[in-house]
Amino acid sequence: MPNERLRAAMAARGWTHAGLAARVDVDPKSVERWVNLGRVPRRGTAFRVAEAIGEDVYALWPALRQARAARAVSPELVGLFEQRAELPVSVFADLFTQAVEHIDVLVYAAVFLHESYPRLTEVLRERAAEGCSVRIAVGDADSPNIRQRGEEERFGHGIESRCRLAVEHYRPLLGVPGVELRTHGTTLYNSLYRADDQLLVNAHVWGTNAYRAPVWHLRRCDKGGLFDTYAESFDAVWRTATPMEGHADR
Repeated sequence: MPNERLRAAMAARGWTHAGLAARVDVDPKSVERWVNLGRVPRRGTAFRVAEAIGEDVYALWPALRQARAARAVSPELVGLFEQRAELPVSVFADLFTQAVEHIDVLVYAAVFLHESYPRLTEVLRERAAEGCSVRIAVGDADSPNIRQRGEEERFGHGIESRCRLAVEHYRPLLGVPGVELRTHGTTLYNSLYRADDQLLVNAHVWGTNAYRAPVWHLRRCDKGGLFDTYAESFDAVWRTATPMEGHADR
């Protein structure tokens, strides 16, 4: 099928097949195949094209954002991303918008979600209105564990301020039926993003910011598997967490 997104982006910026081919050092016939046949270029070439025409590479070729196929490790392991930065925020948004029963988020701050997807609060409100249970646990900025994480990642007090910012992002959901908001001070080994039977696990690496750490995508198959291990971990932290105080900002 033709790549209409690429065709439109090129037309909007005045790129011809020959001109773009010369810019990224490929044969013009390659560009023609990308546009007319929907072919996907090599990853490095795709990024050069996206930069040249000022478009998001994953919007042009969504297949490039797919996780690497997991080898025979666990039937629950859908795929593995080397860094969280490889995942466009639409991956998280798609999970949440499709959730029917459960949305669970366990993070210190993860303000990238709101910064990249301003509709997140409204999506969570909508899902709760449809009967989905929404539980959000963000870091308590005054926790010594969070201060220590800032030191380990050479982030200083930045992580504390981002925890406070996360609270403000979620504050409009205070009092919304079906939504529970809490803060926690635990040592966070993984950030968890659950939507029903799917789960994104951002594994933390000592001294490394979360956006550079790997993410594995799990899908629940049977009870007692890898998915449930992380789900139970969320529940354990949730029991220690403190309900968020204050009033919603309308």
